[in-house]
Amino acid sequence: MRRSRNAKIIATLGPSSSSPEMIRALFDAGVDTFRLNFSHGTHEDHGNYFEAVRDVERDVGRPIGILIDLQGPKLRVGTFANGSIELCAGDIFRLDLDKTPGDLARAPLLHPEIFAALTPGIDLLLDDGKLRLEVIDCDATYAQTRVKIGGRLSERKGVNVPDVILPLSPFTEKDRRDLDFGLEHSADWVALSFVQKPEDITEARALIGSRALIMAKLEKPAAIDNLDAIVALSDGIMVARGDLGVELPPERVPMIQHRIVRACRREGKPVVVATQMLESMTVSPIPTRAEASDVATAVYEGSDAVMLSAESANGRYPLEAVTMMNSIIRGAEGDASARMKSDTDSEWHTHVTHADAICSSLRLAARLISAKATITYTQSGFTSMRAARERPSAPILSLTPSMSTARQLSLVWGVHSVVVDEIEDEYSMTQLACRVAITEEFAKTGENIVIIAGVPFGVSGSTNLLRTVLLPERLVETKTA
Repeated sequence: MRRSRNAKIIATLGPSSSSPEMIRALFDAGVDTFRLNFSHGTHEDHGNYFEAVRDVERDVGRPIGILIDLQGPKLRVGTFANGSIELCAGDIFRLDLDKTPGDLARAPLLHPEIFAALTPGIDLLLDDGKLRLEVIDCDATYAQTRVKIGGRLSERKGVNVPDVILPLSPFTEKDRRDLDFGLEHSADWVALSFVQKPEDITEARALIGSRALIMAKLEKPAAIDNLDAIVALSDGIMVARGDLGVELPPERVPMIQHRIVRACRREGKPVVVATQMLESMTVSPIPTRAEASDVATAVYEGSDAVMLSAESANGRYPLEAVTMMNSIIRGAEGDASARMKSDTDSEWHTHVTHADAICSSLRLAARLISAKATITYTQSGFTSMRAARERPSAPILSLTPSMSTARQLSLVWGVHSVVVDEIEDEYSMTQLACRVAITEEFAKTGENIVIIAGVPFGVSGSTNLLRTVLLPERLVETKTA
């Protein structure tokens, strides 16, 4: 089940992809990690998804990642007496904490955290940015606004406040229940919505501990202002372009995406580009040319993974969307100019460690001896992630005694994970690396591989050993888990 590409595919499960047969078909078509979106569905639904993915995993004998995506706070206007209203530019409109249904003059906004952060001159965006209101007067209980961009406003539409940090935790009570459920079912990654500041990641770490890795979804302008600190504290980053495109001018989103990808590459953190990548395939069997270019651009930039949302969750063509994304990635990675660019993107290191030096040498050694595979031994995943940052020309065969680590690495660029027994010395390490490289069909007798590991074995973050090996004709018997 080796993939013939390096960038990974994440697909969201939903009504269009809920059957075990479809989940298996999506994996066969190229999905590496499945996303469970807790903004939709019940715990029973998600429990069935967990079970179906793990059944596929057992059947194919390859680790498959599961990412749970928490909903986060949802800020919405309340109800209207007549269902909806029409606002025109220049109208004066009041938002307040009064639960009484709204009318043409006012509407309930039952979020005191918003009013606590407002000052005159700040804009409020309603209904995914379709309407824009400027605050002209406010206190802790209301905001008097002037309509800058009008339109029809119906009940329960979302409210965005792009210019301030709201005094809100990224965890609602619902999120805490969903998190407990996901961790009980051994989720591998937790995607955290509504991240505004580094302290949000610290709060998440206190709740999650080491039970799963944390992926910060960057969808707020405040998060971009704190980008480097958030990347440093997170295990991975998702570029959530949908909400970014609401709170930022659309023309800035491509530049922000590029900045986020580079920051993650520099720190060796996995980065996922998400939202509307093949959006038209929710209703069409083929994407637009612009969407194909969008996916390819994410690959050219060096993203670890690209993600399907509605396309696979509730679209008409989930299997076709995954197949198309797989084809686009393979085409982009086959572009010689893209490989040349990757070879020049090596100015990542700011605080160089021994692990950085070893992984940089791994890349050079693999190129010089035309290695067919780079082998990483890892307990926590650190060594494999550091190797992936270097984007070596040879695929990364990650050997780990931890199934959890193997699943977490399923969304990391170029990594093919195999679960093996613990190793005790360099000789058994070398023998096992050679055997797995052959059995997983990465290399043959007489071809070169490069091995990196940490000594003493089993100590996380101790990558300090590099070895080049010519695969021998005969191997001593070793075990995989």
